[in-house]
Amino acid sequence: MEASDLQELTQKLTSFRDERSWQQFHSLKELILSLNLEAGELLELTQWQNADEFEDSLKDESVKARLKEEIADVFAYLLLIAERAQIDLVKVTHDKIAQNEKKYPVEKSKGNSTKYTRL
Repeated sequence: MEASDLQELTQKLTSFRDERSWQQFHSLKELILSLNLEAGELLELTQWQNADEFEDSLKDESVKARLKEEIADVFAYLLLIAERAQIDLVKVTHDKIAQNEKKYPVEKSKGNSTKYTRL
Protein backbone atom coordinates (compact mmCIF):
# COMPACT_ATOMS: atom_id res chain seq x y z
CA MET A 1 0.00 0.00 0.00
CA GLU A 2 1.35 3.39 -0.99
CA ALA A 3 1.50 6.32 1.42
CA SER A 4 -0.97 8.15 -0.85
CA ASP A 5 -3.43 5.25 -0.45
CA LEU A 6 -3.21 5.57 3.33
CA GLN A 7 -3.63 9.33 3.10
CA GLU A 8 -6.70 8.92 0.89
CA LEU A 9 -8.19 6.34 3.24
CA THR A 10 -7.47 8.52 6.26
CA GLN A 11 -9.11 11.48 4.50
CA LYS A 12 -12.19 9.38 3.81
CA LEU A 13 -12.34 8.34 7.48
CA THR A 14 -11.90 11.86 8.79
CA SER A 15 -14.54 13.18 6.38
CA PHE A 16 -16.95 10.50 7.61
CA ARG A 17 -16.10 11.47 11.19
CA ASP A 18 -16.35 15.21 10.63
CA GLU A 19 -19.69 15.02 8.77
CA ARG A 20 -21.11 13.51 11.96
CA SER A 21 -19.31 15.89 14.35
CA TRP A 22 -17.61 12.94 16.03
CA GLN A 23 -14.18 14.50 16.32
CA GLN A 24 -15.20 15.70 19.79
CA PHE A 25 -15.27 12.06 20.87
CA HIS A 26 -11.96 11.17 19.25
CA SER A 27 -9.33 12.17 21.75
CA LEU A 28 -6.13 10.19 21.40
CA LYS A 29 -6.98 8.31 24.59
CA GLU A 30 -10.46 7.36 23.35
CA LEU A 31 -9.12 6.26 19.97
CA ILE A 32 -6.51 4.03 21.62
CA LEU A 33 -9.14 2.59 23.92
CA SER A 34 -11.44 1.92 20.97
CA LEU A 35 -8.62 0.28 19.01
CA ASN A 36 -8.10 -2.14 21.87
CA LEU A 37 -11.80 -2.89 22.18
CA GLU A 38 -11.92 -3.70 18.47
CA ALA A 39 -8.76 -5.80 18.78
CA GLY A 40 -10.57 -7.71 21.54
CA GLU A 41 -13.43 -8.40 19.14
CA LEU A 42 -10.89 -9.67 16.63
CA LEU A 43 -9.39 -11.91 19.30
CA GLU A 44 -12.82 -13.16 20.29
CA LEU A 45 -13.11 -14.82 16.88
CA THR A 46 -10.44 -17.30 17.96
CA GLN A 47 -11.91 -18.09 21.37
CA TRP A 48 -12.22 -21.79 22.21
CA GLN A 49 -10.43 -22.90 19.05
CA ASN A 50 -6.91 -24.06 18.43
CA ALA A 51 -4.95 -22.48 15.58
CA ASP A 52 -5.95 -25.10 13.00
CA GLU A 53 -9.63 -24.98 13.95
CA PHE A 54 -9.67 -21.22 13.62
CA GLU A 55 -8.03 -21.25 10.20
CA ASP A 56 -10.44 -23.97 9.07
CA SER A 57 -13.37 -21.87 10.30
CA LEU A 58 -12.45 -19.21 7.74
CA LYS A 59 -13.85 -21.49 5.03
CA ASP A 60 -17.24 -20.41 6.37
CA GLU A 61 -18.01 -17.14 4.58
CA SER A 62 -19.87 -15.70 7.59
CA VAL A 63 -16.80 -16.23 9.79
CA LYS A 64 -14.56 -14.72 7.12
CA ALA A 65 -16.95 -11.75 6.77
CA ARG A 66 -16.75 -11.12 10.51
CA LEU A 67 -12.95 -11.33 10.39
CA LYS A 68 -12.92 -8.76 7.59
CA GLU A 69 -15.15 -6.42 9.60
CA GLU A 70 -13.01 -6.65 12.72
CA ILE A 71 -9.78 -6.15 10.77
CA ALA A 72 -11.28 -3.08 9.10
CA ASP A 73 -12.36 -1.68 12.48
CA VAL A 74 -8.87 -2.15 13.94
CA PHE A 75 -7.23 -0.63 10.87
CA ALA A 76 -9.61 2.35 10.83
CA TYR A 77 -8.86 3.16 14.46
CA LEU A 78 -5.13 2.80 13.81
CA LEU A 79 -5.40 5.29 10.95
CA LEU A 80 -7.35 7.72 13.14
CA ILE A 81 -4.79 7.40 15.94
CA ALA A 82 -1.95 8.11 13.53
CA GLU A 83 -3.85 11.08 12.08
CA ARG A 84 -4.58 12.51 15.53
CA ALA A 85 -0.97 12.06 16.70
CA GLN A 86 0.42 13.29 13.36
CA ILE A 87 2.39 10.09 12.77
CA ASP A 88 3.30 8.85 9.31
CA LEU A 89 2.34 5.17 9.52
CA VAL A 90 4.30 4.19 6.44
CA LYS A 91 7.50 5.82 7.69
CA VAL A 92 7.29 4.49 11.24
CA THR A 93 6.52 1.00 9.96
CA HIS A 94 9.58 1.09 7.69
CA ASP A 95 11.60 2.34 10.68
CA LYS A 96 10.28 -0.47 12.88
CA ILE A 97 11.15 -3.12 10.29
CA ALA A 98 14.69 -1.72 10.15
CA GLN A 99 14.91 -1.87 13.97
CA ASN A 100 13.66 -5.46 13.96
CA GLU A 101 16.18 -6.44 11.29
CA LYS A 102 18.92 -5.37 13.73
CA LYS A 103 17.28 -7.04 16.75
CA TYR A 104 16.60 -10.27 14.87
CA PRO A 105 19.49 -11.00 12.50
CA VAL A 106 18.65 -13.86 10.15
CA GLU A 107 21.59 -15.97 11.27
CA LYS A 108 20.35 -15.95 14.89
CA SER A 109 16.60 -15.82 14.49
CA LYS A 110 15.70 -17.88 11.41
CA GLY A 111 13.19 -20.53 12.50
CA ASN A 112 13.56 -19.39 16.11
CA SER A 113 10.85 -17.62 18.12
CA THR A 114 13.17 -16.53 20.94
CA LYS A 115 12.88 -12.87 21.91
CA TYR A 116 15.79 -10.71 20.75
CA THR A 117 16.96 -10.13 24.33
CA ARG A 118 17.71 -13.83 24.59
CA LEU A 119 19.32 -14.46 21.21
